[in-house]
Amino acid sequence: MNNKQQSQLIACEECGLVSDLPMIEEGQVAKCPRCAHTLSSLSLQPCQKLIAYSIACLVMLVISLSFPFMSFSVKGITQEIYLFNTVAMLDAFEQSALALLLLLTVLALPAAYLVAVSCLYFRIWQKRKKPNAIRVSSKLLRLCKWLFKVEPWLMTDVFLIGVLVSLIKISSMAEIGLGSSFWAFCVYTVLVVKSLSLVDRFWIWNQLTPVVPIEGVVAGQDHLSGSHVDCHQCHQINTVSDTPSGHCLRCGGALHPFDLQQSLQKSWAYLLAAIVFYIPANLYPIMYTVSLGNELPSTIMGGVILLWQLGSYPIAMVIFIASVFIPMAKMLALAWIYWHARRGKSLPYAQAIKRQKLYRLTEFIGRWSMIDIFVVAILVALVQLHNLMAITPGPASLSFAAVVIFTMLSAISFDSRSIWSNGSAVKELELNE
Repeated sequence: MNNKQQSQLIACEECGLVSDLPMIEEGQVAKCPRCAHTLSSLSLQPCQKLIAYSIACLVMLVISLSFPFMSFSVKGITQEIYLFNTVAMLDAFEQSALALLLLLTVLALPAAYLVAVSCLYFRIWQKRKKPNAIRVSSKLLRLCKWLFKVEPWLMTDVFLIGVLVSLIKISSMAEIGLGSSFWAFCVYTVLVVKSLSLVDRFWIWNQLTPVVPIEGVVAGQDHLSGSHVDCHQCHQINTVSDTPSGHCLRCGGALHPFDLQQSLQKSWAYLLAAIVFYIPANLYPIMYTVSLGNELPSTIMGGVILLWQLGSYPIAMVIFIASVFIPMAKMLALAWIYWHARRGKSLPYAQAIKRQKLYRLTEFIGRWSMIDIFVVAILVALVQLHNLMAITPGPASLSFAAVVIFTMLSAISFDSRSIWSNGSAVKELELNE
């Protein structure tokens, strides 16, 4: 197997346009000629670079868990925590669901993802050196399917911003000390983000298993032609006549033909669930602060107002934007997109691309609303000085986490191809260095 991708047809997962993707060199990026979505991205020395970054990530994670993360000191009393204490303290306060969410999104899933993707790329590296000697097993293909399902739920970068916000939020109350584990976690977060940017699903599948040749599908067709079904897992284009069982010819995954009504039903259901949880998330306290025996409840907006009164204007704006404005704006934007998608009207190219960009933006920013939950987790673990000063999670924390999760599921389940029609303009295929 050579170091270049084989020329093949690929259907854009965002607008449905079928393009004839030429062989791309290392360091090039191929984008959809209609909506500019990235079809494939091949970095320089993809296997060696990804494996090196992943190993460095795992080393930094071990260091992050092995040493004190930070300390909190007031009136001669000091509280020191390790990173894992953020999980343990939430569980101790009977917030097991939040503890599990934090454990999975910040520690367990990123670590498992890095190990899995390193194994995949190492196997691909071996296969490229000895194409006929290395056999790709079915377990390896199942691992590849799993990788891209968990990718949206890796939130190490969101957690780090939550840590920084919590530091500024309590810096006026006491003296804060940063342990060596904190700095290791900062490096770990940067490396995780970089590793994720190097992973390309299209290239991985092309290296693991060859594309199954098909007939009757040509570049320029899209999801409305009715001639094919694109596999969302391996990007194999399947003709309707060749897949009567409803499973992909290449990876065996279940195929999902374009069905606007089914997509909208799931998306609306998740969105309505998020709206329901949004009400108690804002009405009830997200945490309680105990100071000298007095318990003070704090809602999301209450915390924003308090920070503003204390003069912490940037942090107040960050909390307001991430925890109040973004969830509300995302729910309104998604509802607007779903409402117009239901009408099924053909859109001019300019309107379609604007609506596509709005959808991409709402899908991207949704996870950042989890900042407030991570702030609560840090404060609960750090500020435990008995009756002198302590912070405990409130009932709104679980509701707010549910809002973030359901809005993310709503955006993920929506089929953005419903925004596009056959009449939309098409530009030339774009290849960038």
